[in-house]
Amino acid sequence: MEYDYMACGGWFQCVQKWDEFTMNLPEGKADLANSDQRDDDVFVREIPSDAVEEAIAAAESCPADAIVIYDDGEQIVP
Repeated sequence: MEYDYMACGGWFQCVQKWDEFTMNLPEGKADLANSDQRDDDVFVREIPSDAVEEAIAAAESCPADAIVIYDDGEQIVP
């Protein structure tokens, strides 16, 4: 999973879908727990097998398409 922090519009739809996203109200962005910063504002993490549905729901709910999910290197969401 990749999360583009700067693309986040602060709608917090992802927070409602997966509890690994939390509101960062001072920044007006969501934070992704247990992620590693890969580039300036892109965070990555593995999705636990028991949270795949929630992670996909979070990605699909993001109006800014800031969350991208991959399966074996192939983009599946959005």
